[in-house]
Amino acid sequence: MATVKKSIKAPAKKASLVNSASKTKNAAKVSEVKTRSKSVKKEESVKETQRKTIASGKENKPIIKIKGSTKKESSKKSSKIKDTEAINSNKEMAQIPVQKTEELISTEKLVKVGVKTKKQIVSVVAQPVIKVSDHPKHKVKTLLISQPKPDNDKNPYYDLAKKHNLLESFRQFIKIEGLSAKDFRTQKIDILEHKAVILTSKMAVDHYFRMCNEMRVTVPETMKYFCINEATAYYLQKYIQYRKRKIFFGHQTIQDLVDVIKKNREEKFLLPAADVHKEQICDFLDAIDIKYTKAVLYRTVSADLSDIKNLNEYDILVFFTPAGINSLKHNFPNFKQGNTRIACFGVATANTLLQHGYRLDIYAPNPKNPSMTGALDEYIKEANKR
Repeated sequence: MATVKKSIKAPAKKASLVNSASKTKNAAKVSEVKTRSKSVKKEESVKETQRKTIASGKENKPIIKIKGSTKKESSKKSSKIKDTEAINSNKEMAQIPVQKTEELISTEKLVKVGVKTKKQIVSVVAQPVIKVSDHPKHKVKTLLISQPKPDNDKNPYYDLAKKHNLLESFRQFIKIEGLSAKDFRTQKIDILEHKAVILTSKMAVDHYFRMCNEMRVTVPETMKYFCINEATAYYLQKYIQYRKRKIFFGHQTIQDLVDVIKKNREEKFLLPAADVHKEQICDFLDAIDIKYTKAVLYRTVSADLSDIKNLNEYDILVFFTPAGINSLKHNFPNFKQGNTRIACFGVATANTLLQHGYRLDIYAPNPKNPSMTGALDEYIKEANKR
């Protein structure tokens, strides 16, 4: 009988162990359910706070990231916020006048500069808006261009004349006079103090070496030459041995030489220039913090145009510099424009024309036509249709 009792009590102990294990499992499940319900409640509360902040427009408060939230929801919310910011910015731009918006847009444009080296980004200065007159566009037959006659037939103005069957004439309204050594001494510039020269044209090359000869200055072989283009660099062969000198050149602008000039920033540069010149080069050198001296070696004066009896014989007069407009006023003080159209290239030329009381009919460069021949072509097409 004792053996029977022992056999009955042993399975009872096993049953108690099974019951305790099932109880612990149930308790764990209950705890898991409670934690899940708490996390769900937290997620719902956070979502409600986010909805309230978006509805109220308070975007400064940080948004809490939730493990259960998907990427799509966050991208949708960010897109909504960007849309509201864009709408607000458009409203602000709508309140600004038209001229100011043009200035803001133009200053945001960027230009890449540099030759064969690291490219640099330079902000573009906003260009003023030039207004062109609404004078009737009469038929164009004759054209006077205030430039010297080209040496060969490969010229865009010859092509323009052939295209529209025009009679074109070339006549330079200005001439260049070199300063004397006496006038140059008043600037108190020591040429030999400068170890580098920036040459912007063949004319600058001629007058630089002319002044050196008149001042009895021998240019050292160690002089460095920074030319604005390849043609100006090869023109130096007229005065020096090209291979034995340090000569650098760009494509067409001073910005092409930015890297080479920066490498030689310890040198003091000399900039031969005319009395009336573009300030863009000086502004560029100031921007990159280069030591330089501007030396006025030649000046532009009005040419003698007494052989031209009547300017009204020409349908269009084309000018490229303010000095050309001044020559027009000097040689023809009683000129009345009438139906003669005047075309100007550049802001300074157009402003000088308007200051003298003339009418501006054609302007370049413009968004459609960066060149003068392109602006003339578009105008003549419309005028000769009638």
